[in-house]
Amino acid sequence: MTEGDRKPEYRPGLEGVPAAKSSISYVGIQTNDRGEQEGVLEYRSIPIQALAEHSNFVETAFLLIWGRLPTHAELDKFSTEIYSHRRIKYRIKDMMKCFPETGHPMDALQASAAALGLFYSRHTLPNPEYVGQAIIRLLAKIPTMVAAFQLMRKGNDPVMPRDDLDYAANFLYMLTEKEPDPIVAKVMDVCLILHAEHTMNASTFSARVTASTLADPYTVIASSVGTLAGPLHGGANEETLLMLEKIGTVANVRPYVEQCLKLDPKHKFMGFGHRVYKGVKDPRAIILQNLAEQLFQKFGYDPYYDIALELERVLEEYLGGRGIYPNVDYYSGLVYRKMGIPTDLFTPVFAIARVAGWLAHWNEQLQENRIFRPTQIYTGSHQQPYIAIDNRHE
Repeated sequence: MTEGDRKPEYRPGLEGVPAAKSSISYVGIQTNDRGEQEGVLEYRSIPIQALAEHSNFVETAFLLIWGRLPTHAELDKFSTEIYSHRRIKYRIKDMMKCFPETGHPMDALQASAAALGLFYSRHTLPNPEYVGQAIIRLLAKIPTMVAAFQLMRKGNDPVMPRDDLDYAANFLYMLTEKEPDPIVAKVMDVCLILHAEHTMNASTFSARVTASTLADPYTVIASSVGTLAGPLHGGANEETLLMLEKIGTVANVRPYVEQCLKLDPKHKFMGFGHRVYKGVKDPRAIILQNLAEQLFQKFGYDPYYDIALELERVLEEYLGGRGIYPNVDYYSGLVYRKMGIPTDLFTPVFAIARVAGWLAHWNEQLQENRIFRPTQIYTGSHQQPYIAIDNRHE
């Protein structure tokens, strides 16, 4: 058999197949000073723990997109531009008012993000000014559209953004029509940082594939939002909370787990397991768990947290040998629930954060672009005859 005759290896879901070279983020597992294995997430080589403690979302977005931390002057300019572009055109508002109230907010966001491309350039232009303007518009307007749809579907007019509030606080203000508690605003800001980027996941791959065609960045973000909406990706945090609601009590955790595993030994428990973090807990889940406890101390306990802790303990007992532990979706729903965010807005909040990562990959893809054109392994037959319709039988 010659090299040309050798069939390519098929890997379902392209698992483990490199699709791009990138310096944006890194995920992996390392051994810490205590000799224990732990998950690693870095944005532009900076550990996520450091960014969660010291940075804010706008600065983190700058880091991801432009590849370095900004100076004071650069951060002030970047923040001011984002804050001054938060408003959306009335025609987009009018379009959103026509969406059905029962529609999922992710579908509304995908449609609204795509509609932005109708008001700006239809094609990607190879100049820094165009790229910079698109980045500002998308970072600024996506939160506004999420909040606007939430109020519109309840029959209310959208709340105008406030330029004096930072990124996270303004989103919560537009969503709830009141200025948030500083602790809540800080926790939301950290949540946005944690969800901003995570290497070549499904929605990021979607972003890069769409970007490679030189489609406009609004189409790129719309395609990524559609991918994120699936329950095996961003929608998992909604499903996780629904699972906790279904379990109902701490006492019911073990019977629930045993029943699920009895029906299907490979049953997937939402919020558990990760392609990379095998055998370790997602570092973002650790930070989110701490954030949840901060909210509980200030605003009261959530009984679902006890269910979540017990479920984590029982699943470690049953599935620990498989290396399955909580991922970012497991505790994020509890954090958002405590903030009063509706369950079906969990994934749109995820999208608000991930826009920063998608834009970073869009910008990186443009630097040495080549359109994605993967191959396939054909499994059909050949040279079948055409059968006239009168001779076909059921």
